[in-house]
Amino acid sequence: MKISMWLHKPSSKRRRPDGDAWLRGRLEVVLKRGFLLLLLLAGMVGAATMPRPMDADAVSPAPGAADSPGGGAPLPSPGSYEAAPPPAGGASASGAAPTAQAAPTAPTAPTAQAAPTSSPAPPVEYRYRVVRAYPHDPGAFTQGLAWAEGRLYEGTGREGASSLRRVELTTGRVLQERRLDRRHFGEGITVWKDRIIQLTWRSRQGFIYDRDSFRLRGVFHYDHEGWGIAHDGRRLIVSDGGPVLRFYDPETLRETGRLPVRDGYGNAVDGINELEYVRGMIYANLWPTDIIAIIDPQTGLLRGRIDLSGLPDAAVATRHRAEVLNGIAYDAAGDRLFVTGKHWPRLYEIRIIGK
Repeated sequence: MKISMWLHKPSSKRRRPDGDAWLRGRLEVVLKRGFLLLLLLAGMVGAATMPRPMDADAVSPAPGAADSPGGGAPLPSPGSYEAAPPPAGGASASGAAPTAQAAPTAPTAPTAQAAPTSSPAPPVEYRYRVVRAYPHDPGAFTQGLAWAEGRLYEGTGREGASSLRRVELTTGRVLQERRLDRRHFGEGITVWKDRIIQLTWRSRQGFIYDRDSFRLRGVFHYDHEGWGIAHDGRRLIVSDGGPVLRFYDPETLRETGRLPVRDGYGNAVDGINELEYVRGMIYANLWPTDIIAIIDPQTGLLRGRIDLSGLPDAAVATRHRAEVLNGIAYDAAGDRLFVTGKHWPRLYEIRIIGK
């Protein structure tokens, strides 16, 4: 009896809780289950994103194959050597990212490239048109020709026959003449202010004359052969038959500089003879040809070539080798260009035209 009464006696420890306590308990259960559910989901996601074991025949991507963070070219692997830079922007023409090039076992420095050079510029080829032909003394071995203030001057060569002359253009008549000593072989002439300067071939000395009277005013010396002479208004320009022009001070008659003459391919232009300064360029007879070279006085570059081989006197097949084209004079006021040759019976006024 006592036992049955005890079984049915309500115990204080097993009392049904009140409403608030029961609700809190149920919330704790729900929160714990929710937290466990979140942990389970997180574990599933992590397992899905973990790298799987690589198959035996799988290929791993090359280092640096992915684009760099900035979208530019991929960074090369350490120690790699690229023969050429990758395309800009990190992509090829098809839009795919470029793969990094494998590093060579023994990188070598790139070979130095030659500096770019400008393309060769051959001289412009010119022909001519005869404006007028004038009589010329066929006995004159013409070595120099000059025009100044409406007067034509001529220097002739050969030992015993060398001279300085003033010539009438329209008739070829010698109006004034001064002969050189027999030991001198006269060469080029130029008119500088009130003076005429004349070179000699191998005597290595030049003469200075009064322009009007032909009176000798001085003698100067140089250490090379004398061939042609002209001036650009500041300097005397002198040739010695080689590929180099010399500059002289017209007052002191001392050499002040030199100018090598080259064509557009870098070849030396040899045989530079009689000279004339024409519209900012140096015109030169090229001995023993029928060519007049046009030379840039700043660079020495051969800018043009005037082929006078068709002139009647130049085309005479029976002429001697010595009777070549020689003698250029320019009338700046009238823009007239005159040419002649050694022992030629005519002097020509010509106009330069394109070939």
